[in-house]
Amino acid sequence: MGLTRRAFSKLAGAGVAAAAAPQLFAPAIAQDKPFKIGIIAPRSGVAGTAGECGIRAVQWAADRMNKEGGIAGRKFELVIEEETNPKDTIERFRRLVLQEKVESVHGLISTGVSLGVAPVAEEEQSLLVMWDGTTQDGVKEVMPKSRYVFRSTDNECEAVMASLLAVKHFKGKFKRVAGINPDYSYGRNNWEAFRQILARYGVEAEFVAEQWPKVGTLDLTSHIAALKAAKPDLIFSSMLFADLPVFMKQGAAAGLFDGVKVVLPAAGWQLNQLKKEFMPEGVIFGHNTLYFDHPQASPLQRAFVQDYMDRYKEAPHWEADRAYFALASYKAGVEAAQKAAKKWPTPDVVAEAMPGLEVESLGGKGRFRKDKIAEQVFYQGPSTNTNKYDFPTLASIDTFQAEQLQKPPGADFWEWIKTAKMPV
Repeated sequence: MGLTRRAFSKLAGAGVAAAAAPQLFAPAIAQDKPFKIGIIAPRSGVAGTAGECGIRAVQWAADRMNKEGGIAGRKFELVIEEETNPKDTIERFRRLVLQEKVESVHGLISTGVSLGVAPVAEEEQSLLVMWDGTTQDGVKEVMPKSRYVFRSTDNECEAVMASLLAVKHFKGKFKRVAGINPDYSYGRNNWEAFRQILARYGVEAEFVAEQWPKVGTLDLTSHIAALKAAKPDLIFSSMLFADLPVFMKQGAAAGLFDGVKVVLPAAGWQLNQLKKEFMPEGVIFGHNTLYFDHPQASPLQRAFVQDYMDRYKEAPHWEADRAYFALASYKAGVEAAQKAAKKWPTPDVVAEAMPGLEVESLGGKGRFRKDKIAEQVFYQGPSTNTNKYDFPTLASIDTFQAEQLQKPPGADFWEWIKTAKMPV
């Protein structure tokens, strides 16, 4: 269509006015353009499959949201960087904030990395919404009053839940317990939480072996031999990277799981790699905040899972939910702040708006507490190999809220675990 003289006159007049008062018109013009959101996630190494699942989910969410008008009426683009070691990831975070001019950064899986990035986000006054990262030093929260940094649920949630389910489903059926856990704070704290919960529930058991392989160890034969020699009737393992399928496959070949109960709090991360051919029945199997095959799944989850499995020929795990939740929470915060102020909000205003806003994520409803730590829904249960897939699903589903599994703001985890009201 041609440009009429009347239309040209209007445009020319607007141009003169804009030139005379650029500070008045420039923001409105800028807000018609898509804005940027930074994503930082691992794409290779032991956490590569987890990061890739989260990236796929956030891309799916972005496409869906943009088709529905974006965030507060503005469409957005994702700028993706890789999460590796703390030093390089901090540099990439700064690049997103200072060069790409992103409005917020989402992602981070490793707490070791997020502990380095979080202070930089506060320094740059840049909104950071973590997927799986925390600011915990062991079980201690080191950033209890962050302004711009939003963290995932506590690292110990899945171990607390799996320990409670071991009591629920296995109490009275085991006497000799062994553990094989990754040799860093996550593995050591999960193992200790398991031991303390068994003690609290009066479970009389002998702890006959502890194995501490380094993360990423792919030859676990010596660890498996040590476990088998101890003759346990229950094995607890919070392994969660590519080493978990290796352990289960090598252990099955050695007959380690014959007649043995198994508890895997974080197995869901390796769902597609844990094949039925070497997985025993009845494992306490942790899916964290997303169980892809839930019979009462929401329409949102059903749509996502179908699209994901059709496209990638595998099932999504909880990192997909964490990525979606971060974006949905940010969207809710921006829109609440924009509605209140009648203008595009700054990061500090969004950070003030986000806590307490309940959003629907892939795995259920969730929110951030006032201290900017997530509260979401957790799914675990005993597994079954009787299904249409080549990996286990859940024979029954236990569902707990994060409020039941993580310490409240300001609490000491080890004191809380001794006295908290537990859901079992």
